[in-house]
Amino acid sequence: MQINRDMGVRRFGRWNMLGLYELAWREARRFLTVWTQTLLAPLATAGLFLAVFALAIGPSRGDVMGVPFLHFLAPGILMMTVIQNAFANTSSSLMIGKVQGNIVDTLMPPLSPLELVLGYVAGGLLRGLMVALTIAVVMKLALGVPIEHPLWALVFAALGSILLGGLGIVAAILAEKFDHMAAITNFIVTPLAFLSGTFYSTEGLPQAMQVLTHLNPVFYLIDGVRYGFIGTSDSSPWLGLVICSVTALAVLGLCWHWFRTGYRLKP
Repeated sequence: MQINRDMGVRRFGRWNMLGLYELAWREARRFLTVWTQTLLAPLATAGLFLAVFALAIGPSRGDVMGVPFLHFLAPGILMMTVIQNAFANTSSSLMIGKVQGNIVDTLMPPLSPLELVLGYVAGGLLRGLMVALTIAVVMKLALGVPIEHPLWALVFAALGSILLGGLGIVAAILAEKFDHMAAITNFIVTPLAFLSGTFYSTEGLPQAMQVLTHLNPVFYLIDGVRYGFIGTSDSSPWLGLVICSVTALAVLGLCWHWFRTGYRLKP
């Protein structure tokens, strides 16, 4: 038997499933209510990226990894969009709660630190997967991009959403105002996404850059999704699965610890 020290609520070793569901559903409603911004806008952004590269480079670019350049490029752009949206979902929700002072409404109910983490991450996961599905359908219909290993693509899309959803929680806890969050997004999250093989194969990079790229877990997310679509990748998808899973567990563990201690959340 456990006792919630904030509310004095007894928890007989069972999950607060209703509370967890309500938190996850609240996080889902946040982006579903404004679906034109959270689902349609990412699709338009991904389409613009593909259009620009097709017009500027496509006609003169040969095959990459044995497939047409746009087929190589599309999965990377899909994954980049997915992780940006998963990060935005958790970070904005928690950050708004902190700035407006209503974060206490989430911390006071009888939810354990693990349930809080899972509730927030569930929203980022759902948003990431819905963005991935939307873009994948359009890529298939408009460009004829194959999906050689759909299960691998789904696993890495889900793993990327979980990992970046967790990083969104970390960023929101560390940030004290929206300027700090913008700095984290612009100087950490965006470079991690752009410098991870999204637009190029690491085979053509200098040795030092290859080493740095392989230290970036986002590289394995993009590489894994690319394997799921076109059936080829720069590294083993199994290696990427292990690295991304361990990284995600470490990030979620940090989130759990900070929720448990109330670090930068409780006065």
